[in-house]
Amino acid sequence: MRIGVCPGSFDPVTLGHMDIIERATKIFDKVIVAVLNNPAKQTSFTVEERVTLLKRATEHLPTVEVDSFEGLLADYAKLCHATAIVKGLRALSDFEYEFQMALTNQRLNKGLETVFLTTSSDNMFLSSSVVKDIARFGGDISTLVPSCILNDIKQRLRSEERRVGKECRSRWS
Repeated sequence: MRIGVCPGSFDPVTLGHMDIIERATKIFDKVIVAVLNNPAKQTSFTVEERVTLLKRATEHLPTVEVDSFEGLLADYAKLCHATAIVKGLRALSDFEYEFQMALTNQRLNKGLETVFLTTSSDNMFLSSSVVKDIARFGGDISTLVPSCILNDIKQRLRSEERRVGKECRSRWS
């Protein structure tokens, strides 16, 4: 069985992520979407929330499993018997970092390949950071995230914006 791991923060999952995940299902028998738990990184959604949102967004994909991990991706891939890591690329700047990571992961796990999928032109600008910035200020993110989780994302990020706005207003009053 060919198993691919799609790792990421997914904070939150976007249509760009979904494009890569869906295309990976055409290459691999099983795709594990692995949410990175990085305690050093401040996220808008907990690991558990990101896993839940991804499960809902991928429920139409029977060969997709959603999990979380911390530590080295190469070790996680070995544990899952994955033959490849699947990474999406938006721009040349993504490639430089991802190429370095691919070589590192291959050094740590000899049988592990990295498959790069270029994003569709519709999603070249799209990142979780862009979604968060737009949502925090009440912008329309309906064409940027899966519709089945749109309200969850809007609710969380709008509440962040209100909290931050309140802190700024009290500081300058």
